[in-house]
Amino acid sequence: MTETRFAISLPQHVADGSFDPGAFRDYLRRVEELGFHSAWTRESTLAPTPTLGPMEVLTYAAACTERLRLGCAVFILVQHQPLQLAKGIATLDQLSRGRLEVGFGLGGRDTLANFGVPPDGLVTRFTESIELMRACWTEAKLGFDGRFWQVHADMEPKPYQKPHPPVWIGGHRPAAVRRAVRHGDGFFGAGGATTAAFAEQVRTVKAELAAAGRDPAGFGIAKRVYVSVGTEARIDDLLRKMYGGANVAVTGPPEVCVQGLRDVIAAGADLVLLDTMFDEPEQLERLATEVLPELR
Repeated sequence: MTETRFAISLPQHVADGSFDPGAFRDYLRRVEELGFHSAWTRESTLAPTPTLGPMEVLTYAAACTERLRLGCAVFILVQHQPLQLAKGIATLDQLSRGRLEVGFGLGGRDTLANFGVPPDGLVTRFTESIELMRACWTEAKLGFDGRFWQVHADMEPKPYQKPHPPVWIGGHRPAAVRRAVRHGDGFFGAGGATTAAFAEQVRTVKAELAAAGRDPAGFGIAKRVYVSVGTEARIDDLLRKMYGGANVAVTGPPEVCVQGLRDVIAAGADLVLLDTMFDEPEQLERLATEVLPELR
């Protein structure tokens, strides 16, 4: 049985002028000291909550750490020009000496117009973007002819990791889970999914892997989990604003959080991304001392 790995969410909710570089560096160093597998950002370009950009936060984090793996779950891929995103990912993987992981999601259709993206052919645009980025990362002479992009050029340097950083694909619906198996190296369950819904997604992953003849041992399964040790009200309020309900969080006394995370692991997660949403340094210490020892 694969040993469960634990990751932590990086602080991104920062009001104008309030970013504290020293506190951010201290937080990252502590995450690394505590032995977390990785630290992750999210992408939320247009949102009512002030949120720092994922690539910039990851770049800063790479400079503050030495061993910690770093990722984004997820880039809303169709909002990006894939050549530019591929270049940024390859560059950051070089700067971090091969510590990058990348997640891609389709996102909602309601914001597409803000990015000049037409709604037709959205899934094709998504999968073609992944194919084009893989080609940028692996092909010495790039010759790509797709529906949306035709590219005949070179991109150097390639990512430090060969053939490229692990590609996770996130989403809620069965079609997104199937896309993860067809186009990714792993599936990343969303924080807005309940544990029961995630368990059903894992069953779909396993069925698709079997149908494709892929080795399950080489395919990662992750889940973002909103967690708050010792308090419920504040995180519940935040989640109601985001999802209209708070039943997706693991909150309460340490023993309750332990059981909630055990359920996520039992549902099939081999990587658990702990997203505390607020009071990050305090919650980090409580997770490390009161919760995670019971799960390792």
